[in-house]
Amino acid sequence: MKILQINSSVRGAASESTRVASNIVARLTAANPSAQVTVRDLGANPHPVLDGAALGALFTPADQRSADQAARVAQDDALIAEAQAADVIVIGAPMYNFSMPIQLKAWFDAVARAGVTFRYTETGPEGLLKNKKVYVATARGGIYPADADPQVPQIRMLLNFLGMTENEFIYSAGLAMGPEAAAKGQAEADAAVAALA
Repeated sequence: MKILQINSSVRGAASESTRVASNIVARLTAANPSAQVTVRDLGANPHPVLDGAALGALFTPADQRSADQAARVAQDDALIAEAQAADVIVIGAPMYNFSMPIQLKAWFDAVARAGVTFRYTETGPEGLLKNKKVYVATARGGIYPADADPQVPQIRMLLNFLGMTENEFIYSAGLAMGPEAAAKGQAEADAAVAALA
């Protein structure tokens, strides 16, 4: 088993989403001692955002790219290769201003490449990152009901679009609502991790 852990919090060791994601990975490796784990810390080492120069590099034929363009595409290629190689992907996704961190959005922007990780067909888009299990550890200051959660639908849509339809979300919620609510949210997240098959 190959596990890819993606941390996107900028809070380093104080990150709750990273704590929960690491606990998920620990549970998976306890059940699969020979598992190989790759950790991509986007908070500590952000991937460059998609800008005009990056888009120009992607749309320039490989044999016509400048050295800078080739280097920029290679950065995205590395993220794609990690995702393609993984059997399980564990994402730490804190909620920042009702959405995912820009660091995680930059990862999705890099990995979503037409003809490589998805393609358009006569019946619509088809994700090519198939046969992967994805766990998303979310951390948020408030508590949001499922029908009013501003973050999860976007992440789930992107995962499904890329073919990663077997995805499960684990919530650590209420972290900014006082010590008692935060402890409850963390305990619920820990219980959900402990209950993973």
